[in-house]
Amino acid sequence: MHIHQTTFIKSAVNAADYPPVDLPEIAFAGRSNVGKSSLINVLVERKGLVRTSSTPGRTQLINFFQMTATPFSLNLVDLPGYGYAKVPLDVKRQWGPMMERYLAGRESLRGVVLILDIRRIPSDEDLQMLNWLRSYNRRPIVVLTKCDKLTKNQRAKQIALISQRVGIGKEELTLFSALSKEGRDNVWQAIQAVLEEAS
Repeated sequence: MHIHQTTFIKSAVNAADYPPVDLPEIAFAGRSNVGKSSLINVLVERKGLVRTSSTPGRTQLINFFQMTATPFSLNLVDLPGYGYAKVPLDVKRQWGPMMERYLAGRESLRGVVLILDIRRIPSDEDLQMLNWLRSYNRRPIVVLTKCDKLTKNQRAKQIALISQRVGIGKEELTLFSALSKEGRDNVWQAIQAVLEEAS
């Protein structure tokens, strides 16, 4: 993957405010503080493109980025993190409809990278997101972040538990570390496979 440029397009809540459909889109979803921003930044080789925050639940809008690259260009969509208890109640109420509108109706959406922390068993919210993706026929790319925190034996144990919990084969789970950049190429390969499948 040779990336020429990645730029922020806009933030949106409602479908009327989404940018025009001109490139295929890959969205990124996950719990607050799961490492979503760090994953996107490593993928596009830009340290501060997507702001990382020590305060979970900070991203409350759908953020669109355009990436020009070889062999393909696409839009990357940073979806709001979920599952953080201190997010105000009115924001939580808006979150579900906002996510469903995007997942159900966005014509250019080709797949969703669902990010899970390898150290944690997927939560009910993670499973709800996976169910949404399946019900709207959106292909999930499941990425397990923070894999540098575990030994090989611990990884194998967690992969087996997560695979069973989400109902996805172990070979379909992609391991990633923002620290060591392990798995970056594998994530891009999974994204490219989904784009080729969709076309």
